[in-house]
Amino acid sequence: MTATRDGASYEVAVRAESALGEGPTWDPATGRLLWIDILNSRLNGYDPATGRRTLRRADQHVGAVKPRAGGGLVLNLRDGIGLLDPDDTFRWLRHEPVPGRRGNDAAVAPDGALWAGTMRYDEATGGGTLSRVTGDGTAELVLDDVTVSNGTGWSPDGRRMYYIDTPTRRIDVFDHDADTGRATGRRPLAEVEDGAGFPDGLTVDAEGCVWVALWDGAAVRRYTPSGALDRVIELPVPRVTACAFGGPGLTDLYITTARVGLDPAPPLAGSLLVVPGAGEGVAQPAFAG
Repeated sequence: MTATRDGASYEVAVRAESALGEGPTWDPATGRLLWIDILNSRLNGYDPATGRRTLRRADQHVGAVKPRAGGGLVLNLRDGIGLLDPDDTFRWLRHEPVPGRRGNDAAVAPDGALWAGTMRYDEATGGGTLSRVTGDGTAELVLDDVTVSNGTGWSPDGRRMYYIDTPTRRIDVFDHDADTGRATGRRPLAEVEDGAGFPDGLTVDAEGCVWVALWDGAAVRRYTPSGALDRVIELPVPRVTACAFGGPGLTDLYITTARVGLDPAPPLAGSLLVVPGAGEGVAQPAFAG
């Protein structure tokens, strides 16, 4: 199958200079797109209806932010999992600092559990983890030999889970049991070839296709459930970090980017980009905590 290239279809949603923009997430309760700048400890919000942008600083590096079912946010932080209540009060759900390690990408499963990844600051091989954290703070270690834990997502029917450990260059797939929350049978879905960048964050659309951001690849790719590459969106920045569907109909693909390590950095590096009408996303569950 020949992939369709759509390099000119992006727009600039928010022009910014994020060092490491990551983790776009649509919050339907507020009609905002949430994302973070990991290295500057920033939580960002953007309302496409008004153009209003909000900014809040965390007290430490933050790898992911997701809405909570009862209001507020859950944060995958350097030292564990934190909660922001609707009144902006912070508290720890799980405080477990590990020297030299921080939280990275995270995602909420269909049952409301948070799948939270970690990595070493020095990106040491096998120094990261992937854990499943339930609403009461109970954590189950799922993978303990991860290097850079990144994109995680589920098929529309919840029976498959997709996962990326970036240096492997693979998008992996698991069988997911919606009743128990367990993921088993890990196997490769697709592999990003040498010279095309490294897979980073991902999202899954209503057709069950997996959209993957390519770090140092200047693109977002879409893979079918069989692993075939069928679409490429080329972008003006090399370090594309993650993507998510948002907007009232979940048809707009929001894309985060980074400028860290780029000298000189392209003008749009670190900005939030959007591809209007890129496809149809799936409503994401809120964290059950």
